[in-house]
Amino acid sequence: MSKTRVLITTSLDGYVAGPNQSEDDPIGEGGMALHEWMFKLEAWRKAHGEEGGETNPSTEIVAELESGFGAVIMGRNMFGPIRGDWGDESWEGWWGDDPPYHVPVYVLTHHEREPVEKDGGTTFHFVTDGIEAAHEQALEATGEKDIQIAGGAQAVQQYLAAGLIDEITLNVVPLMLGGGERLLDNIGTNTNLEQLRAVEAPGVAHLQYRVVK
Repeated sequence: MSKTRVLITTSLDGYVAGPNQSEDDPIGEGGMALHEWMFKLEAWRKAHGEEGGETNPSTEIVAELESGFGAVIMGRNMFGPIRGDWGDESWEGWWGDDPPYHVPVYVLTHHEREPVEKDGGTTFHFVTDGIEAAHEQALEATGEKDIQIAGGAQAVQQYLAAGLIDEITLNVVPLMLGGGERLLDNIGTNTNLEQLRAVEAPGVAHLQYRVVK
């Protein structure tokens, strides 16, 4: 049976993006530093056509991120900076012709748009009738594999509050952003977690939890 999982990197003070996000700075001021631990890995570099890199306890975490998912759900802000109507629909995401997902991706939005097909098996579907509808479509597409809630913070918050997330992996970086997009706001006090593992690695700690239902 497939699970719905979150794998996301956060600062020590709880932000997944810095302040003042923009098309030129999509992760906000200081936000790129959240992912330096991953960019150094051989597994990440190989997956992006680069050579070199290191192997450490984070390698297994990146391997989980790169495989095992049959569908992805993301918020509109993660897909791009366009607000309101899609306009001429020229914006097709941050990732170029071959996004890293290689599975169906369901984008939460209030504005209809035809699917966008990219290389490598990634197709962006735009879902206008709520998080449950996107989750149902992802379940139909994923088969036996898991669903990834990729972000941003508001999408994770909505799915947590709705009780639709099974597991969370937080990659916690010893960095204080001091502002931006906080991950675990607006979810109330009814979410209970059971820790499954804690992995220490250079520049990051990986904390995995099961959502108790």
